[in-house]
Amino acid sequence: MKSIYQTQGTCSKAIEIDYDPATDIVNSVRFAGGCPGNTIGVAALAKGRKASELISMLEGTPCGTRGTSCPDQLARALKQIVQQ
Repeated sequence: MKSIYQTQGTCSKAIEIDYDPATDIVNSVRFAGGCPGNTIGVAALAKGRKASELISMLEGTPCGTRGTSCPDQLARALKQIVQQ
C-alpha cells in the first residue's frame, strides 16, 4: 500500500511510504525535500522495519525549535496509515 503524507512544520514537503499492513513492514520511504543526508538516512533505516517500531523510535523527535522534524513527521504519517 502506497501513501503520500503532506508534512507540516518541516523542510520536507511530503513523505511517500510503501507499507504492507499484513506484516506491519515499511517497504520504502522517500522524502520530498528536507535535508538530504537526514532524509536519505532515515529512509534507509526505516526500510524493512515494522511501522510500530518506527513510530515508537521516531515520535517526538525535534528539529531545533520547530516542535517536529522529518523523523517525527514519518512517525505521524505511519500512525495515520496504520489506523486506516
